[in-house]
Amino acid sequence: MFEIRIHSRGGQGGVTAARLLALSAIHDGKYATACPFYGAERRGAPIVSFVRINDAPIKIYSQIKKPDMVVVLDATVMEVVDVLQGLKSGGKVLVNSAYKKEFAGFSTSHVDLTGIALRENLVVAGSPILNTPVLGALAKMGVISVDSAKKSIREMFSDERNVKAAEAAFMEMRS
Repeated sequence: MFEIRIHSRGGQGGVTAARLLALSAIHDGKYATACPFYGAERRGAPIVSFVRINDAPIKIYSQIKKPDMVVVLDATVMEVVDVLQGLKSGGKVLVNSAYKKEFAGFSTSHVDLTGIALRENLVVAGSPILNTPVLGALAKMGVISVDSAKKSIREMFSDERNVKAAEAAFMEMRS
C-alpha cells in the first residue's frame, strides 16, 4: 500500500486534491481512499488530507501516521507543522516552491504550483487553487498516470484551465 499525506491550508484545494488523486488512482485500475482531517474548518487554517493507493481493496479509513510520501501545498505550513513526522525512511517529499528544498534522507521534488495557478487564473477568494496542478506533479513522479489525472480533473471541473495547470506542473516539476 502506498500512503500519502497532503499538507495545505484551508481554501487551497488540499482536500479536493486528495479526492482527485484517489479518483485518478482508481482510473489507473487501483484501489484508493481519500480522507481529510481538519478541526474548525476555515480559510487559511492548516489542513491535512490522506490518500491510500493499493492493488487490493483498502479496509483502512483513517489518518496516516507513517506515509510513503508527503505533499506540501503551502511551505508556510512547515513553520507550524512537522510535515516530515513519521515519513518512512527514503520517503518522497513534494513541495510547492519555485526553489529546491532539501530534506536529509528523503527524495525531494518541487514545482511552483502557486505560480502555475496564478498564470492560469485559478484563483478563488484571492487564493490560488492548487488541487489540479498538483496532480500533474504527482503524475510526473509516477504516483498516477497523466491520462488518469486529466480524466479525473475533467470529471470534476469543466474549466479546461485546470487540465492546462496539471500539464504545466507535469512539465515544470523538478527533483
